[in-house]
Amino acid sequence: MSLSVVGIGTAVPEFEIDQADAAEQASQLCYENVEQHRHVKALYRRAGVQKRRSVLLQSATNGRPAQQTFYVNSSQQTHGPTTAERMLAYERHAGPLANEAASRAITHANVSPFEITHLVTVSCSGFSAPGLDIEILEALGLSTGVSRTHLGFMGCHGALNGLRVAKAFTEADPDACVLLCAVELCTLHLHYGSQPDQIVANALFADGAAALVARRNSTRDSGWQLLDQASAVIPGSRELMSWRVGDNGFQMTLSSELPQLIGHTLEPWLKAWLGQHGLSIAQIASWAIHPGGPRILSSCGEALKLGPDKLADSQAILAEHGNMSSPTILFVLDRLQGREAPRPCVALAFGPGITIEAALFT
Repeated sequence: MSLSVVGIGTAVPEFEIDQADAAEQASQLCYENVEQHRHVKALYRRAGVQKRRSVLLQSATNGRPAQQTFYVNSSQQTHGPTTAERMLAYERHAGPLANEAASRAITHANVSPFEITHLVTVSCSGFSAPGLDIEILEALGLSTGVSRTHLGFMGCHGALNGLRVAKAFTEADPDACVLLCAVELCTLHLHYGSQPDQIVANALFADGAAALVARRNSTRDSGWQLLDQASAVIPGSRELMSWRVGDNGFQMTLSSELPQLIGHTLEPWLKAWLGQHGLSIAQIASWAIHPGGPRILSSCGEALKLGPDKLADSQAILAEHGNMSSPTILFVLDRLQGREAPRPCVALAFGPGITIEAALFT
């Protein structure tokens, strides 16, 4: 039994910054000598990102790029704001961004907020209670009896996990109408220091929110149908990507071995899974691959023998928005649906574990 995606909505913060300006600000903020500045700027150039948005940015003035005041020079603030300070910023900004994306998804789906029976929220960049679910419920006028489920700290594949939960709800209840909303404020976790994985994370991540409305497939729905999902944890890979709560924000570890390992594992696993549905990799018409970074995309392309056109949508989202963690895959799906991309389509995302999450749309 399939689930139908009947509406998608996305939202980003008001102000954006070009990658070159972001690199300049980061190098002045966290690094002290010319060699470090040069290294930072080189890593930012190679990130595949042209511009990003952040809830911390303020309007550009007098010809200057957008600025922020949350982080100060490392001589004044050795490790950046405390986790408590970052969580206060999360609590202030996450809700409004999530509400904007969710409202657009409901409008796109042409349903009433009161028709929503289940609310699934996804976020790994902050915590608060009452949290996103209550704020969305109140802001959008959902029923106070809506069933609420939150998925936290799962990383970049979190929205696909949320989609699995939504599918389970629609399979259990033929009248279920599920609102799934993912929001991340990754720029609250900029880290000072010269470790390459920290610099790469600073260069890639951005803020954004995305939501979708889904219900059990019926004759009145013309949206994309979620046929099946699959998950795999790559053995012996748990230390290659991590996301841990520290005293000064959440700390990410990104191993340089990650793209190669994903590329090596992906093809045989995906081939076996698609074979269960009578499909081959070559028969997949469109791909929504989470743009964790340019090397992740290129490794997937090489492993699956995909032409540049199959990666173009993911690369465009990375260039235009950066890696927004869990909402990003929904941005890619929204882009594919907007241009009426052919199906079947496979969505792929990766997270700590190392975990591969896949979804098959028809």
